[in-house]
Amino acid sequence: MNREEIIKLFAENLRVERARKNISQEKLAEMADITPEYLSRIEAGKFSPSLVVIANLAIALNVSVDTLIPIFK
Repeated sequence: MNREEIIKLFAENLRVERARKNISQEKLAEMADITPEYLSRIEAGKFSPSLVVIANLAIALNVSVDTLIPIFK
């Protein structure tokens, strides 16, 4: 899997989990201590977040990192 595929997979899984939990981008961004604009770009697959941001998003969504990036399962 190349870099772009991993970023797109993460973005899609993040959107799905956020929607499944019925959390707005604004609320999730607040919970993960990032800006809504940054979250929007992550979900659009335009940015590759740092490990800390990935961990904060997983914690905010109450999921494991491998839920968001299942290539590690």
